Amino acid sequence: MGFEGPTLVQAQAIPVVLSGRHALVNAATGTGKTIAYLAPIVHHLQGYDKRIERSDGTFALVLVPTRELCLQVHEILQKLLHRFHWIVPGYIMGGESRSKEKARLRKGISILIATPGRLLDHLKNTSSFLYTNLRWIIFDEADRILELGFGKEIQEILDLLGSTKTGLGDQENTVPRPSKSQRQNLLLSATLNEKVNHLAKISLEDPVMIGIDDEIMLPTSKIRFDHSDSDEDNEDKHSNKIPAVGAYKVPVQLIQRYLKVPCGSRLAVLLSVLKNLFERDPSQKVVLFFSTCDAVDFHYSLLSEFHFSSSPQTEEGNRPKFLGCKTLRLHGNMEQEDRTNSFQAFKTDKSALLLSTDVSARGLDFPKVRCIIQYDSPGEATEYVHRVGRTARLGERGESLLFLQPAEIDYLQDLEKHGVSLTEYPLSKVLDSFPISGNKNVKKSVFIDLHPWILCLQKALESFIASKPKINELAKRAFCSWVRAYTAHRGDLKRIFMVKKLHLGHVAKSFALKQQPSLVGKSFQNQTKKRKRFEKKNGMSNKRRVARVT
Repeated sequence: MGFEGPTLVQAQAIPVVLSGRHALVNAATGTGKTIAYLAPIVHHLQGYDKRIERSDGTFALVLVPTRELCLQVHEILQKLLHRFHWIVPGYIMGGESRSKEKARLRKGISILIATPGRLLDHLKNTSSFLYTNLRWIIFDEADRILELGFGKEIQEILDLLGSTKTGLGDQENTVPRPSKSQRQNLLLSATLNEKVNHLAKISLEDPVMIGIDDEIMLPTSKIRFDHSDSDEDNEDKHSNKIPAVGAYKVPVQLIQRYLKVPCGSRLAVLLSVLKNLFERDPSQKVVLFFSTCDAVDFHYSLLSEFHFSSSPQTEEGNRPKFLGCKTLRLHGNMEQEDRTNSFQAFKTDKSALLLSTDVSARGLDFPKVRCIIQYDSPGEATEYVHRVGRTARLGERGESLLFLQPAEIDYLQDLEKHGVSLTEYPLSKVLDSFPISGNKNVKKSVFIDLHPWILCLQKALESFIASKPKINELAKRAFCSWVRAYTAHRGDLKRIFMVKKLHLGHVAKSFALKQQPSLVGKSFQNQTKKRKRFEKKNGMSNKRRVARVT
């Protein structure tokens, strides 16, 4: 699988998992946490004196927050099980056929990867789902599971699995059934917060802390793995404490930069940065993060169709495509088949641009991603850490770029509180490198929004959007959902991301809209009313996902 030796977190976690102790693992994303818990489980299962069979049911359960992460963990598990064909991997997740999943569970799945909602559904409604031999429960990306609102489902899942009575007590088993004391729970996360701490308290018994740098904790190398009642037990006295929330772990080889851009020039600057990146190195992969599904759809359509030449003499039919790279999109409102296709395509392609919401921010391992661009601010510092974690994985180099408006610059201080420091991106140098009307001697401006290249590109974008009704409609939707998402910042972030400070005319300009924002909003509202009337008339459900985010 390409590992020449264990990563630090693997070297620390694997002995603990083999020992049977509960564990809370806190390590930077991209450090090999998945192997750290899967390899010991496979080692135990293949070592049973009598081989396990499908009819024995599920021995290990891995809970993950997203469908893409579910597929990724399953893919890694298949590689690990290459020589152990009698151990059966499987997954269940939203968007898939319940009946097909039910059939797979009836046959038996030894190691099951699942999203919380679908797992709870099968626990309650699939009587053939056998989990009397369950020995391991793993919460991967635990903080994200809880942030997505699965707290209640997790509590129900723990209650159901903790008091397993399926009426099969007199059935002969091929392996010894584990008692409750033999159950081993593992909780893994790149960031810690109060919700994760609460989950750790209710699900972990006397856990070993791995990767916790808080000074009240002992170094992992000094934590004892046995339960002997020796005088040295004081060495282990901190192992059952839940750590305080502190600095976040970011790969040291990651180059982190920020870009201060006036709101009205954001779109033109974004396209300029992307063009510069792919002209500098055509064979690279870049992930571009947005706050809403509508914003992903708009920018995907724009980048897929926009042609531009800085020379006004160039005929429209001869204008080259602005970005020559392959462009993909990924968000939660896509059909499951489309999501899977985009996910797999970006993993295998050597050069591509992925436009995504935070559905791609947790745990996904996209090989050789060179740069992460956060066009819409991530909000909580934890989200920043997870987004940039898609690059600089397993010791490789990587870059990240954060877009901020001048009024949002205090967000850098919020990141610094968590040990995350950024330097400024040399935007002027990049903009000056583009020719304007075929002449590089045009006088440049010190103000980004007055730079000749930005003015030229912005004008071309607005003309393009106005001439494309479908993309124009996507721009209106993206504008409205972006404003709604901007108002959703919580706590102390509200003083940084203040809606009152937004100039909605400039926001509309950032979506290349010439219309007044009030007219855009009114147009969107009218269409929403028409859609609701149509749905009511045809008896359709009017339930919609909140804010169309992720």
